[in-house]
Amino acid sequence: LDRCLKRFNETEPLYGYQQTLFPIVQGCTYKDLRKEAAKFIADKGADGNAIGGLAVGEPTEVMYEMIEVVNDILPTSKPRYLMGVGTPQNILEGIARGVDMFDCVMPTRNGRNAMLFTYEGTMNMRNKKWENDFSPIDIDGCETDLIYTKAYLHHLYKAQELLAMQIGSIHNLAFYLRLVKDARQHILQGDFASWKASVIEKLGR
Repeated sequence: LDRCLKRFNETEPLYGYQQTLFPIVQGCTYKDLRKEAAKFIADKGADGNAIGGLAVGEPTEVMYEMIEVVNDILPTSKPRYLMGVGTPQNILEGIARGVDMFDCVMPTRNGRNAMLFTYEGTMNMRNKKWENDFSPIDIDGCETDLIYTKAYLHHLYKAQELLAMQIGSIHNLAFYLRLVKDARQHILQGDFASWKASVIEKLGR
């Protein structure tokens, strides 16, 4: 990391845009290693800090515990980015523990495979139950959700049309954006904890 930061600081930005670098806290599920890495990284004063190595099969509760360990050390004044996470529930639990930024393949990967996230739970659009359901994909969703029906999307997935994957991906990305926008609003309102609990109660852990 020291060599990396040295090289980064010596490199002139290209095309008139300043880049940034987030050091990554590692340490698997070992508290002592996580603490050591977090302290080392916190002292570097980077523009933001990343938390890595928690999206590769660890039990969910262990992941949450490691986030707490790390975020007790990383400065609250700098963005904290949890890498490769996750489900809507993971996102909300991460926010509750002080995470600011996320990235994950899940919205688009699941969208390509007919799994759509909603506030009412996950919909498998290949299921026969949607065959004659001509209601919008998600009445509270994005414009794409209102244009197409569940029955049509079900047909597209069954027919293996590429449009199905596009619609599923667009829906899931829009839902994730709505989720974090709603989370922000409830943080500002001061009722994030109760709102999160109600959402997770519907979605399941």
